[in-house]
Amino acid sequence: MAIRDLANGIASTELIEGRIVAGEVDGTDVVLVRHRGRVCALSGQCTHLKAPLADGIVVDGTIRCPWHHARFDIQSGEAVGAPAFAPLERFAVVEENGTVRVAPTAPAADPAPQTPAPAIGRVVIVGAGAAGHACAEMLARHGAGAAVTLIGDEAEEPYDRTFCSKQYLAGKAGRADMLLPELAGVTVHTGARATAIDRERKTVTFDDGASLPYDTLVLATGAEPVSPDFFGANRDDVYVVRTLTDADRLIAAIVQARRAIVVGSSYIGLEVAASLIGRGLEVAVVSDTDLPLEKTAGAEVGAMVRDLHEAKGVTFHAGRLIARWDGNAATLDDGTHVPGDVVVAGIGVAPRLDLAAAAGLALADKADSGGVRVDDHLRTSDPAIHAIGDIASAPDRRLGHPIRVEHWVVAQRMGQWLARLLLGQVEDGYGDVPFFWSGHYDLSLRYVGHVASPEDRAIDGDVAEQNVAVYFAEAGREQALLTAGRDRLSLEREHEWERG
Repeated sequence: MAIRDLANGIASTELIEGRIVAGEVDGTDVVLVRHRGRVCALSGQCTHLKAPLADGIVVDGTIRCPWHHARFDIQSGEAVGAPAFAPLERFAVVEENGTVRVAPTAPAADPAPQTPAPAIGRVVIVGAGAAGHACAEMLARHGAGAAVTLIGDEAEEPYDRTFCSKQYLAGKAGRADMLLPELAGVTVHTGARATAIDRERKTVTFDDGASLPYDTLVLATGAEPVSPDFFGANRDDVYVVRTLTDADRLIAAIVQARRAIVVGSSYIGLEVAASLIGRGLEVAVVSDTDLPLEKTAGAEVGAMVRDLHEAKGVTFHAGRLIARWDGNAATLDDGTHVPGDVVVAGIGVAPRLDLAAAAGLALADKADSGGVRVDDHLRTSDPAIHAIGDIASAPDRRLGHPIRVEHWVVAQRMGQWLARLLLGQVEDGYGDVPFFWSGHYDLSLRYVGHVASPEDRAIDGDVAEQNVAVYFAEAGREQALLTAGRDRLSLEREHEWERG
């Protein structure tokens, strides 16, 4: 199909309110949307990972990315919802005599609002991962960066952790590709570990003895990998992949390796397996479940994903545990010997709660996935302290009970929402619908909503053809959707659930 040259113009009648029309201007992908009678022209690729926005949807003045559900304001191009941060480029539009034409120039700038940066007091954010960075970035974007201090215990500047098990580990992206946007005016301390909170004095103490006062404290301490439990698990050739340092260690090790053993068939474990296959290693996956992803996606999707990985060369040892690792082979609990040069554990993470617990903040019951208990404004039991990201056990409006979700975009959206709350831009409670994605070779899975178990599910489509929607219910009500090959459906259902 020929790509339409929007500089030559199209009929005005094609631009129905809320419809996306795609084309090119001087070789650049552009999308047109009529919003409130006005035609807006924006660059046609998402600024996150270049997804085609022509395949997205228009919702409440935003255009939404089909791959990772980033959101952009139609009129300004601003990235208003993670995982994208950079705005879309805008193009000048002329509509006259029933024709719409797009010029390869920026439109006249809208008058800048003369609103001073709000006084938000001293905001200290502990944790520079997805949630902490997103909160600081949104505050800085609205002129409040000078009031913010961001504390990260890693030596690196804030980066996109999702690359660690995917593009970076696979050798398809470099360190520069992982960096998150710089934070204008924000004071950033890397390699600093917070050790205590004095709630009465409103100070945070660090491992070097220094302390920092706050008016608002935001805990975004994230999660850490669960350590495997088998004889030899403490050897130097047993790895996890959570941080950039973890990924660097593993990449250095596999230069001399030929065979890798991955423990766990979770999303992270299988992403690591795919990345190592991409680097030419032989990969065996040892998992205590019968099928990959079975506990979250069900048997049908699990079999689809297993078959895909097997077709790429991965060997599965299902329903098994490693009993012993000696650096040359893993002995499984049934006596099977699996040769390998390295072991990579991907058996889940646990929230980092030490700081919150030592400060006496209320924690959620383990039955509710643990974490720091927060209200619908993400406040902890101390109203001066908020918790976001992997550690936050927050109320879910649709489910009617708290949930704690360990997903990158969820953490970013929490951080952005909290920033808007501190800026006085929102009043109603936090209510974003959880979303995550997972990539396996050419297969992309999208998951919106949340259920504790995939047991109550209905399948539409052809699983074997990787064109499928799996609907999950909790207490008899549909609450989550997993899709492959149906990106638009995923976006539409997310919006439907947002509206309640």
